[in-house]
Amino acid sequence: MGKETVSDLMKFMLPYPDSVKAAALWLREFVWDLYPDTNELIYDNYNAVAFGWSPTDKAGDVFCSIAVFNNHVNFGFNRGTDFPDPQKILLGNGTRYRYIKIKERDDLPEAYIKQLLEYAYENSTSRLKPTKKIIKGETIVKSISPVKRRPL
Repeated sequence: MGKETVSDLMKFMLPYPDSVKAAALWLREFVWDLYPDTNELIYDNYNAVAFGWSPTDKAGDVFCSIAVFNNHVNFGFNRGTDFPDPQKILLGNGTRYRYIKIKERDDLPEAYIKQLLEYAYENSTSRLKPTKKIIKGETIVKSISPVKRRPL
């Protein structure tokens, strides 16, 4: 249940370098410690393993996510364009998603990211419809792609 549920995630991340896995797992713990009543949604996708946190079990409610790639991890905000980034550290040109590339722990400005996480969480919860079922503290595998274009 929740933070302690890592077996599927570890299996999905097995092909990645140890340094990338370590960064992803540290970021995972960072978010779980701040938002223990949210849910982790895991996607073993075609080009990356991705997991994000949501107040529900719906991908559309995810407020932050981690995408695991061969040489780095992206720590991102699904609606990152909806709130301020005064330090202008977030990357991305799309209409919603913004992220920061992480190769090692020192790449994450923790205090600043905590502030952005607060904005992102508030934005996500403010968008919830009153009828949405709130699930707390679960890890949910949402999809597993049978074909992968990433480390095997």
